[in-house]
Amino acid sequence: MKQFIAFVIKETKHILRDKRTMLILFGMPVVMMLLFGFAITTDVKNVRTAVVTSEMSPRTQQAVERLAQSEYFIITQTVNTPQEAERLIRRQKADMALVFTQNRGMQIMVDGSDPNMAQQWTTYARQTLSPVNFHLSPVNSRLLYNPQMKSAYNFVPAIMGMLLMLICAMMTSISIVREKEKGTMEVLLVSPVRPLMVIIAKAVPYLVLAFGILISILLMSRYVLGVPIAGPLFWILAVSTLYILLALSLGLLISNVAQTQLVALLMSAMVLLMPVVMLSGMIFPVESMPQVLQWLAALVPPRYYIQAMRKLMIMGVGIREVAHEVAVMAGMTVVLLAIALKKFNVRLE
Repeated sequence: MKQFIAFVIKETKHILRDKRTMLILFGMPVVMMLLFGFAITTDVKNVRTAVVTSEMSPRTQQAVERLAQSEYFIITQTVNTPQEAERLIRRQKADMALVFTQNRGMQIMVDGSDPNMAQQWTTYARQTLSPVNFHLSPVNSRLLYNPQMKSAYNFVPAIMGMLLMLICAMMTSISIVREKEKGTMEVLLVSPVRPLMVIIAKAVPYLVLAFGILISILLMSRYVLGVPIAGPLFWILAVSTLYILLALSLGLLISNVAQTQLVALLMSAMVLLMPVVMLSGMIFPVESMPQVLQWLAALVPPRYYIQAMRKLMIMGVGIREVAHEVAVMAGMTVVLLAIALKKFNVRLE
C-alpha cells in the first residue's frame, strides 16, 4: 500500500509541476461556463420588431405596448404595409414584424434564415401576446422547470458531460502514453507494484481533479449562472462518479492504442470532441437526427450523463427516474475497462 501511495504522490506532483496542465484543467471549466452562460446563448432578447400600423385599434395598441414592455422585443420601426415590413427584414433592419388586420387578427412575420431562432421568436411573441386575444390558437401553456427559458439550464449539464469526459479521458491517456514514450513505463512495471496498481495509481489524481472540477462547475452554475440544483446532491455526485470512472476507462483504452502523446491527443479529440458536441444532445436534439445518427448517438457516453444531469439537476427527480441512463453508463464502464485491461501489454513489446 505504501508503494501504491508513493505512485499516487509521484503522479500528483507531476501534474502540479506542469503549470500548463493546471491551467487547462481549471481554466477550461471557468471559461466554458462563462461562454455558454453569457456569450453563447439561445435566450431570446432584444428582438428587433417592426409593427405594421395599417389597422390600429385599442386592442392592437395594447398588444404593441405589451411587446415593447417585455425584455424580449424592441419596437424599432412602424410601417404602413406588410411589404415594407418584409423589406426591413430582408435588409436585416428587423428580425420580426407584427401585422394587424381586421380579418385575420394578427400575423407574425419572422426571418426564417435561422429556423430555430425563428421558432423561438414566434413562441415568445405568442406567449407575450396571449392575454390579448388576436385569434391566436387558444392554448394555455405552462413551462415546467425552466419558466424563463434560460439556455444555461440546458448548457450546464452539457458542459459537465463534455468537460469531465475530455479532461478525464484525454489527460489519463496522455499521462500513460507519456511514460511509454519516455521508456519509463517498463521501469514502473518491473517494480514490486502490480501493473494494474500502477495504472490505478496514475488515474487516482485525475479522479480527484475531476471531482474538484465537478464541484467548481456546480458552484458556478448555482451562484454565477443562477441554475438551480433541484435534485439530491448525493445522487448527482454518485452518477458523476460513475461517469468519471467511465471516462477514465476510455482514457485507458486510448492509451493502449496510442504510442505517442500526439497520437493520444488527436485520438481523444477525434473520438471525443466532435461526437460529444454533435451527437450527445448538447446542442442538437438526438430525436431530430436521421436514424443512422441516432444509432451512432446511442454509443456516445456523454449523451446518457447529460440526460441524467438534466433530470437530476433541473427537474429534481430521484435516482429511479435515471435508472436507464445509470445502467447504460455502468455497462459501458465495465465493457471499456475489460477491453482496456485485456489489451494492456505488460511487456510493452
